[in-house]
Amino acid sequence: MQINLGVNLSFVGTRWVKPEEWTRIVAEDLKVKYVQFFSDILDPIFTPLNLREKTCDKIKKLCQRYGIIIQSNFSGTIPHCLNLLFHPDKEMRDASVKWFENGIEDTLRMGSFGYGSFFGALPQKSLLNNEEKDSLIEEFLSKWHYLSKVGKEKGLKFMLFEPMSCRREIPSTISETKWWYKKLNEVSDLPVHLLIDVGHGNVNSPERKDADPYAWLKEFSKEILVIHLQQTDRITSKHWPFTREYNQKGVIDAKRIIKIFQDREREIYFFIEISYPPFEPFDEMILDHLKESVDYWKNALEK
Repeated sequence: MQINLGVNLSFVGTRWVKPEEWTRIVAEDLKVKYVQFFSDILDPIFTPLNLREKTCDKIKKLCQRYGIIIQSNFSGTIPHCLNLLFHPDKEMRDASVKWFENGIEDTLRMGSFGYGSFFGALPQKSLLNNEEKDSLIEEFLSKWHYLSKVGKEKGLKFMLFEPMSCRREIPSTISETKWWYKKLNEVSDLPVHLLIDVGHGNVNSPERKDADPYAWLKEFSKEILVIHLQQTDRITSKHWPFTREYNQKGVIDAKRIIKIFQDREREIYFFIEISYPPFEPFDEMILDHLKESVDYWKNALEK
């Protein structure tokens, strides 16, 4: 079993956005090798092409200097507030394809070969209308095929998708995720791997296992490539750190998760994903909490 521990760059927020800052923090303060890029740091639409190219080149060189590997580039908080490929207006859906295309290009520019994203959110009307919902899903699969083809032509190696926490942000249940995993791999020109966040899952589902992080990990133990680690009470997705205080409140236990994958042959990536509001007092505490969280998982992996 090979578990690669790292951090998702969600902690960077608006705090340490210069590549010189976060690469040093990752390498010298947190002392981890692997990161998952967070698209909010370099949004593929808001940021002009010339600045994205310049920034990606700097990121690539700094990662080489520090020995950091960007395992993948994944969507952040900004797109999570958008309908993207599930927008009710077709012109808006077509326009959102560019967001994904640019994200794939930036992924490769910064020296990574894996890309993934939140799909988008269904409007309430479309969720409740099966005909509209099925039509949007069919169109989405066509667009995903196109994006996978673009990615493969440019040198991308794989794509990722992440189940979410509510019905409009599909998939959000174990059964839906099985369907999506199968369909995405059928239509894609690239391998599509699963990313599971231990704080996600649908707590409103009639199936109790859909709210159980351990049920998700056991169900998809062979399909998962990436796990987002957060401490959570499972009532909502908290993105708490793995400190002594929050480990007493939360339900996520490192040894229990590691045990699920102890017989697995294929490598897997564990990314700690802690998110705090971008203001005081969190600005002063997040790095200490991240360090303690990294130590918690390193100790668990060593035993």
